[in-house]
Amino acid sequence: MTRLLLSVATLLALAVSGRTAQIWELTYFYDQDQSSLTIQDLAFASPRRGVAVGILNENGRERAASLVTSDGGATWELVRLKEPGTALFFLNETLGWMVTPKGIWQTQEAGRSWRKLGGPRNLLRVYFTTPERGWAVGLRKSAYETSDGGKTWTKVAAAETPKAKPEYTAYGWIEFANPEVGMITGWNRPPRRTDRGLPDWIDPEQARFRREWPGLSIFLETRDGGKNWAPSTVSTFGRVTRVRFSPEGFGLGLIEFFGAMDEWTSEVYRMEWKTSGQSRRVYRDKSLVVTDIALQPGGEGLLAGVQALGQLKRSPIPGKVRILRGSGLETWTEMEVDYRATARRVILATSGDHAWAATDTGMILKLRKDP
Repeated sequence: MTRLLLSVATLLALAVSGRTAQIWELTYFYDQDQSSLTIQDLAFASPRRGVAVGILNENGRERAASLVTSDGGATWELVRLKEPGTALFFLNETLGWMVTPKGIWQTQEAGRSWRKLGGPRNLLRVYFTTPERGWAVGLRKSAYETSDGGKTWTKVAAAETPKAKPEYTAYGWIEFANPEVGMITGWNRPPRRTDRGLPDWIDPEQARFRREWPGLSIFLETRDGGKNWAPSTVSTFGRVTRVRFSPEGFGLGLIEFFGAMDEWTSEVYRMEWKTSGQSRRVYRDKSLVVTDIALQPGGEGLLAGVQALGQLKRSPIPGKVRILRGSGLETWTEMEVDYRATARRVILATSGDHAWAATDTGMILKLRKDP
């Protein structure tokens, strides 16, 4: 009996030691006197090559900057840019595009150098399915397509169909499940007036203590590689700010609520894009402000966000970074994150089964998997 118990104990010890420990390690932190770095987007072209873009504030003067890595995020090099990047998209290990307030830039060197393509202004995202074929979306109800890699752009006619004033309407996200199936998401949010008939910007103190009103969520869907887009709208609270698709037929969607006094800050939904087209909520928690979502091979999901601080959940003060892993996109488990990581917003990037996170406080973390 004693020998049997020892054998069982040995097997259990081996099983525990054989599990993979997953820890989010802090691999970069911009920590300079009288200077700060706000990272606005992060993308990995491959498990080795990654780029982060943002704004460097030095003694009150803002400069455009980026961080580049060629060793999977173990080390980062700070590179100055001519215009501040707000969004990134990479098609392969070297070819990528960067959105700035003044247009679109392209790199063929994994972010080491950029050349300006021009294009529309006030964009929020770009997405390419081939080196030539791509889309761009942004403010004032704008959506464009290109067939020459971004040199020239034409309007997507379906984007103008929803009945919503351009000055209060934006398309903010593009995602494709495969070269044929894709979605553009947007929102319409007219300005809310105070009880005295004044807009929010005139009475910001009162606006701080309001709940969000319902607005319009806008969706453009394609099933033929962007040749045709089908628009639809629905009245909702919050904004659909992220959509991630898996080729297997499911996906995740993130809705964020921006009312200062809203009960919930965010909700995450699972979508069945290949079959029923239905969606159902799989996560929400009053203590976590989710700001990004990601999918990994094997059907696992990642949620990244910030610990809610007090009654005003979206605080200007950075909070603790929290990241959750979802097995089957149903059961979410807290992951270990470096205790120094704080942020107001967290951005996720993945390549294969590798994952990274960046913060608007100048930090980058890497998911370490120890056998």
